[in-house]
This record gives sequence, structure tokens and C-alpha cells, in this order.
Amino acid sequence: MASSSESQFVTFSLGEELFAVPVEVVREILDHEDAFRIPHGPDYLLGLRDVRGQGVPIIDLRIRLGMSATVRTPHTRMLVLDVPIADKVLALGLVADRVYEVVPFARDQIESAPDIGIRWRSDYIAGVVRRDGGFVVIIDLARLFSDAGPALAGVAPSAQVA
Repeated sequence: MASSSESQFVTFSLGEELFAVPVEVVREILDHEDAFRIPHGPDYLLGLRDVRGQGVPIIDLRIRLGMSATVRTPHTRMLVLDVPIADKVLALGLVADRVYEVVPFARDQIESAPDIGIRWRSDYIAGVVRRDGGFVVIIDLARLFSDAGPALAGVAPSAQVA
């Protein structure tokens, strides 16, 4: 199979669900450390962390996707990403329950985002890959972080309750 017909992805989990992001946006993977809190930020913004001299916002992706907050374990990691959005690159740290590996997915393995009902807005899903009897959801990071609303249509995370 020619290399032009596949792309590399970093796989990680949030709970029992597997996700992936393109390897080219991953700057590094770090152990999870507490972030410097920022008052009045969105509930999914854990704060800032110094990453090699740069203040990087740390995002709890579980909360951003409408899941319960991350519970730190020895496997919890932070993916430092450089996400291209419009004419800029947004540096973000995403907290993941566990980071697994870099894997190639053939372009013909990547299925379109499924229409799975009213709770999940599929525009945040770049694609889905069948793997090991389950699925890996490829997240469209630019759409996820350029949209001001929660990733779940009509569902507000519990931390947003006034």
C-alpha cells in the first residue's frame, strides 16, 4: 500500500471510547500535571501549563465532549497539540485517560461521520475507523475548538449549571 493512501494518527482513550488525532498536530505527549487555574474560564479549561517556555491552555476533552470530568490516574496523559485554525495555529494541551500508539489508517478505512442521533453533533467527527472489533473516532480538532458551543447539541455539561 502506498504511503500516500494512508495517514498516521495518535490513538487515545476517554473512558472506554477510542479517539485519534493526526500525528502531524501532536507536538509531544507529557505526564499530566495540575494546571494554573484561570478564573471564569469555560468549565473544560483546566488552566495553563508551561510547556517549554510557552503558556499552553489545558483542556479536559472529556468535559468538552459532554462526558464526566477526567479522574487522574497513573495513565493520564496530556497531548500537546498545534491545531491549525483559519490563519493561525492554536497550541492546546488535551487531557486523555490513556495514550496508546501511533497507527496508520488507510484512507479507504476511514468512514464518514455517522449520523448517530440528536445528542452528538457529528460535525466534530472527521471520520470513524473500524479496529479490533470496535471503532476509533477521529476528531476534527479545528471544528471542535473553533466552535464556542459544547460538542453535544442540546446537552450542557453539568458544570455549566448556574
